[in-house]
Amino acid sequence: MRGNEFLDKMELIDPSYIEGADVMVSKKKSVLIRLGIVAACLAFIVFAGAKILSHENKKINSDMPMLSVSEITPTMGYEGYTAYDISELVNANPWNEDFKLSTLPVYQNTFNYDENNFESGVDLDKIRKFILEIANRAGLDENNLTVTYDTPDEEEKQKIIDKFNSAGVTVPKGYFTPTKLIINSQGIEIEADSSMTATVHFEPALTVPSEYNFTHFSSYNDKCDVAEYLKTKYKSLIGIENPQADIFGGDYNIYGQQQYSVGFFEDGQDKTEKIINYNFNRVTFANDDDGKLFIVRICQPDLSVKAGDYPVISSNEARQLLIKGNFITTVPYEFSGEEFVEKTELIYRTDKNEKYFMPYYRFYVELPELKQEDGLKTYGIYYVPAVESAYISDMPVWDGSFS
Repeated sequence: MRGNEFLDKMELIDPSYIEGADVMVSKKKSVLIRLGIVAACLAFIVFAGAKILSHENKKINSDMPMLSVSEITPTMGYEGYTAYDISELVNANPWNEDFKLSTLPVYQNTFNYDENNFESGVDLDKIRKFILEIANRAGLDENNLTVTYDTPDEEEKQKIIDKFNSAGVTVPKGYFTPTKLIINSQGIEIEADSSMTATVHFEPALTVPSEYNFTHFSSYNDKCDVAEYLKTKYKSLIGIENPQADIFGGDYNIYGQQQYSVGFFEDGQDKTEKIINYNFNRVTFANDDDGKLFIVRICQPDLSVKAGDYPVISSNEARQLLIKGNFITTVPYEFSGEEFVEKTELIYRTDKNEKYFMPYYRFYVELPELKQEDGLKTYGIYYVPAVESAYISDMPVWDGSFS
């Protein structure tokens, strides 16, 4: 990240040299609903300084660090999905409520920001190895590739410095530190960033055989067919030994059009491995407006620093915490009650601002205020930590207000 908040206030620089925060295209596609209420989203969750549940008589493994829950910062809206019935919102999450799990692994996020809100500790050697691996999987000869950085050339760099100087300030330390590596070759551009996400762009976009309907609004069955084609055609690029298709989505846009996306993840040997692979090691494909393949995104977050295998609670226990208000959310409405909880998933939150990659229960809760006359419903998303509260240093508490 390039400190865009700092520069926006100073209005110093051409937007083409201000990078926004990278957002992983993920399995959790949020619909931006009613943008006029964004301001109401900004301060309705508060975090308690003390643990909510008593930890007396709980045996805690002192070798494992206490975990902190990262607050969600709303951007252009809140996380919600629209559908006529909850069954329309689908994905291939391998977890289900019959899973009996006593522990799940938690990983420390190796991604950091410095005091100027720039990425720090970027391991360019690791990113270089990663991007060359992806280039090889894309069929490029790594011995004939040029790897560049996401920094301006000397002429543009001097312009930026001059703009800072004209405002009476110096360029913040780390401003020109590269955070992405880039390869351009044979109509393929690959960008790999410090979150270990590689985005492969095809120019021109690649044609998909006419018998496959690969459009923005293809049906679920059509996307299943496309997934089978992509799995075979781009086996090397996917780079997964036993890829499982993930057709996810099913929500409606403001024009009443239903949308699904295509992804893949590795099938694991046991329940825990399946969950980890689904949440962290993913490949997604995207089409353009003409139904051609133009982007493949490959996510392989750094899980090298394991905090430990933490005890986890059941979905029923998490539901009780949800009812008590022990959740985080961007939904700007009062929790509508247990009777409106329509769906539960177990997921890992993998955003860059997470200090730890830890499991959460993800609840889909109908928002009765937004039900439309034709029956279209909106489901807001609420997160409850799946790790036992004895290991949570700042269990979230909703204070009952939005101000």
